Amino acid sequence: MPVKEAKRLRVGVLGAGQIAQAAHFESCTKARNADLTAICDLADDLRERMAIVHGADRTFKDYDAMLADPEIDAVIVATADQFHVPMSIRALEAGKHVLCEKPVGLDVEEVEALKRAVISSGKVFQVGHMKRFDAGLQAAKRFIDTEMGEMVALKAWYCDSTHRYAMTDAVQPLVVSSAQARKPAGNPKADLKRYYILGHGCHLIDTARYLGGDIVAVQARLSQRAGLWCWFVDVEFANGTLGHLDLTIAVRMDWHEGFQIYGRNGSIIGKTYNPWFYKSSDVDIFREADGATHRVLGADGHFYRRQLEGFADVILKGAPMEGASIDDGLASVRAMVAIARSVESGRPVALADVSGGL
Repeated sequence: MPVKEAKRLRVGVLGAGQIAQAAHFESCTKARNADLTAICDLADDLRERMAIVHGADRTFKDYDAMLADPEIDAVIVATADQFHVPMSIRALEAGKHVLCEKPVGLDVEEVEALKRAVISSGKVFQVGHMKRFDAGLQAAKRFIDTEMGEMVALKAWYCDSTHRYAMTDAVQPLVVSSAQARKPAGNPKADLKRYYILGHGCHLIDTARYLGGDIVAVQARLSQRAGLWCWFVDVEFANGTLGHLDLTIAVRMDWHEGFQIYGRNGSIIGKTYNPWFYKSSDVDIFREADGATHRVLGADGHFYRRQLEGFADVILKGAPMEGASIDDGLASVRAMVAIARSVESGRPVALADVSGGL
C-alpha cells in the first residue's frame, strides 16, 4: 500500500452501490494522494454501513449538501449510467473536480452539454476508463508513440465469458445492497443490445482509441445466435490505420480480451484479464531493431487506485492528464451510437454524422 503524501485530494463519492464498493472506496483509502472524505447516497443503511467499513469522515443523504461542503475538492460519480451527466454537471457548477464512471453518458447531445459545462467550469474532468492505467497498455502506448513508427493495423477484442462470475465473485468483496437505493426508471439490462454496447463496448472502444487514435467511421455487423451477441466492427482511424473490433458476449471459454497491432518498426500482442483480478495485461512488444520481444511486468494492477492517483496529480500538481478526458468520453459515445446506426442500416457510418443515443 503506497505511503500517503502530505498533500491529498479530498474526495466525496456519490453512490454506494456495486462499483463504489468494489473499486472506488478502496481506491480512495489506498491512494497515495487522496482521501475518502465523504459518501453520499439516498439509502441510509447502505451509506452509514459503507462509511464505517471504509472510514469516511462524513456522510450525506443530500447531494447538494455534499457539494456545498468546502472540505470536499472532488467528486467521484459512481451512480447508474443514466445519472452520470446531470450529477457531473451539478458537481462542476458547485466548483468540484469530477471523476465520472463510464460510459460518460447515454447520447451524444447530453455529453455535448456536459462538455460545455466542463469548459465553463475550468475544473478537471476525467472519465473512468481505468484500463488506461493498466501498465501493460501503457507500455504499448509508449512503444507506439516513440518507437513503432507508422501504424498499419489494429485488432482488438472484448469477449465476456459465461464463467466470469464464478471466477470473479471469489476475489471481489461482498457487495451489499439496499431496498432504499435509487434506481433508474425501468430496467437498464432489459435491452441487452443496448446494455452490452454501453457497459462492455465502451471499454473496447476506448482501448482502441487509446492505442490507435481517433476513430472517424465504422461499419458494423451484429450476429445474435446460439445465445451469443457478437458485433464485428470495421474501423477507420483518422491516421489511416485499418481496424477491426470484436465484441462478443458471452463466449463459451475463459475471459478473452486483448489486441494486436502491426507497425513499421515492430508489433504488439496484448492479453488483458478481467479487471477484478487486478492483474496487468500481458503485452509482448516485438522490436524489429533488435529482433527481440519485450514484456513489461506490471506488478501494480490496481487500475482504479492508479486512475484516482493520476486524477489527483492533475489537480494537485498540474500533471498531464493520463486518463480519459471529456473529449475521449464524447468520442466513445459517438462511436457506440455509430456502431448501432451501422448495424441498423448495414452501411458505414461517420462518427461526425451521428446524434441521439442507442
